[in-house]
Amino acid sequence: MNILYIGDVMGEAGVRVVAKVLPKLLGEQPVDLVVAQAENVTSGKGISKKDYKLLRGLGVDAFTSGNWTLAGKEIYDYLNDPREPITRPANYPEGTVGKQYKVVQTAGGAVLVVSLLGQIVGRDADMVLDNPLKVIDKILDDTKHVKYIARIVNFHGDYSSEKRVIGYYLDGKVTAVIGDHWHVPTADAFVLPKGTAHITDVGMCGALHSSLGIKLDTIIARWRDGIINRNQLENEGPLQFNAVLIESDNSTGLARNITHIQKIVD
Repeated sequence: MNILYIGDVMGEAGVRVVAKVLPKLLGEQPVDLVVAQAENVTSGKGISKKDYKLLRGLGVDAFTSGNWTLAGKEIYDYLNDPREPITRPANYPEGTVGKQYKVVQTAGGAVLVVSLLGQIVGRDADMVLDNPLKVIDKILDDTKHVKYIARIVNFHGDYSSEKRVIGYYLDGKVTAVIGDHWHVPTADAFVLPKGTAHITDVGMCGALHSSLGIKLDTIIARWRDGIINRNQLENEGPLQFNAVLIESDNSTGLARNITHIQKIVD
């Protein structure tokens, strides 16, 4: 099957570029499943039901998560509902709202989708989290008798070392390990030795001339002059769309190929 994983959709600009690029992309090549990172969709913090439905209408089949996913409480019932294809980080402590993983039905069969948070994630570096390696071990063990044609693991973290290590740790056990959170794509999309597709960071969808989707003037004033200000999303100028396309074998659940896609549009 062909799986398109779209990087962090950052605010209004991110939604706009997905609307411009995704329908055309789906018309150009066969894609069986579209997954998008949704933790930054609505004003940069979480995702509203309105934006969830909008992106679903554009062709997104499932959503992964990160440290801002729980910012908007209106999405909580979707996180709790096994029929709604949106995850929360699986290694949040027991009792956190939402299911640890979701199963998405495709024409070819069922796909497991899991998100994990790195143990160091910016402003949430002191948050109590369960060990992501032990959590994914348990999920894979608990579901080992289920026939999935693909297993997609999203790793949302700051440390490149964590992102690289979990790729190799899960090599041969899952279809793909896709890193995000940096909003800057890395040049290391490849299939690991045992058949798992991996990239350290897929990048973002949103304003090209920005600091990870934030207005440059906001960040420069804070950095240079010590001004205490709030992040302001950049919604003007050229837009970037970053994703990876993974080709997998339905019989083995492993990857044959992974290709990074970047589109720049006005």
